[in-house]
Amino acid sequence: MRYFTDRLGSDAAAEDVVQDIYLKLCTLDPGIAVQNEAAFLYRLGSNLMLDRLRKQRRGAARDGAWRADRVTGGLEIAAEPPADEAMVERQRFALMLSALEELPAVQRQAFTLHKLEAKTQVETAAALGVSLSSVEKYLRAALKHLVARLG
Repeated sequence: MRYFTDRLGSDAAAEDVVQDIYLKLCTLDPGIAVQNEAAFLYRLGSNLMLDRLRKQRRGAARDGAWRADRVTGGLEIAAEPPADEAMVERQRFALMLSALEELPAVQRQAFTLHKLEAKTQVETAAALGVSLSSVEKYLRAALKHLVARLG
């Protein structure tokens, strides 16, 4: 533990490396002949420690590149869509809600339960107190109406 704590500068990271060593030892072929057990353990631990450090560096570089792509002129760029695209999507959503309101109540309920609340057709049929074939018919009619209205 002290060896890896000195090199990693963290008790927690050293504990992780020691645990990784243990896991590696559990998966080794018992037929492997090791002449110097201490040297083997230190080499195994050093390799695992280096792998861990490389992985951390790659992650930090990836995160830094991601942040750099989203900063311009010292200001962070929003992860939101452009305003014009957001406006178009809001308009399409309002049109879809309007088209849903035009449906007969039972079709609207079937569509809402199945598509928006992610209920199965069987669950939708049970909730509406109708047969499965009725739910299928309602969904078909609702989708046909929405496609006609929304394109």
